[in-house]
Amino acid sequence: MTSLATSLVRGAVTSPFRRAGRPDATLPAERLTLPAAPAAPGPLAAYRTICGFPEAGDRGGAGPGDAGPGVLPLTYPHVLAFPLAMRLMTGRGFPLPVVGLVHTWFEACGHRAVRADETIQLTLYAKELTAHRRGTEVTMVTEARVDGELVWESRSGYLSRHATEAGAGERREEADTEALPALREWRLPGDLGRRYGAVSGDRNPIHLHPLTARLFGFPRAIAHGMWTVARCLAEAESDGPGHQLRTVRADFKAPVLLPATVVYAADPGGNAFALRSPSGRVHLTGAVTREA
Repeated sequence: MTSLATSLVRGAVTSPFRRAGRPDATLPAERLTLPAAPAAPGPLAAYRTICGFPEAGDRGGAGPGDAGPGVLPLTYPHVLAFPLAMRLMTGRGFPLPVVGLVHTWFEACGHRAVRADETIQLTLYAKELTAHRRGTEVTMVTEARVDGELVWESRSGYLSRHATEAGAGERREEADTEALPALREWRLPGDLGRRYGAVSGDRNPIHLHPLTARLFGFPRAIAHGMWTVARCLAEAESDGPGHQLRTVRADFKAPVLLPATVVYAADPGGNAFALRSPSGRVHLTGAVTREA
């Protein structure tokens, strides 16, 4: 956590000196790695609790997204690698200001079940810069290996907003989320951002308090995007057939201002899902695949 705190401070200091949208911008070629280690039981249990995954031992199963005995939730390696992402994005060679970066999408694939007691080596690197209609987007890649075997990987898009030429970047096709039936309604407390930040290490000011969120243009603190994905996956595991998630793709559409009431919607097979406000505003869309 000391290293993560240092990265957060460094990002705040260096961001004003970085200009997004430079045509000659390049990404650092380095790959950052965390030494192989098992997940710490305490933080993992706290993560399962706040995201709605069953506690280890509540039920069996061995799918990559199954929270059965000793199996990591599909989103958890991303949390473990968060300090690496902060270190890379606040390092000298990273071209975008980390302050103001917006997490736009996330996808992960579990190539097999990953037990919590396995020693996992995590590697993270920046893959590409792409034009976006609202700025420049960077893709970050995370890989998890056990004894050299690639067992899990993810990609995330982070947007640095700046003025662009008309037509720059392509819009993604919008999913028809209105057709998904509402299944659950969740009431999210105002301190959710602080609680998830303590569990995940992501203490971005926009998530912690209304006062710090206003500094970045939000009227109130907003929920972590990765919490919304994990909470939906926990629901998908309990509702869908097989309960063993292999992949997830999620697109973040609009922030969830805390406190809030949100509606979880999903198709009958439990594969496509969305998070909406009661008024119909879409916060998140996504889809999962399952083990055969």
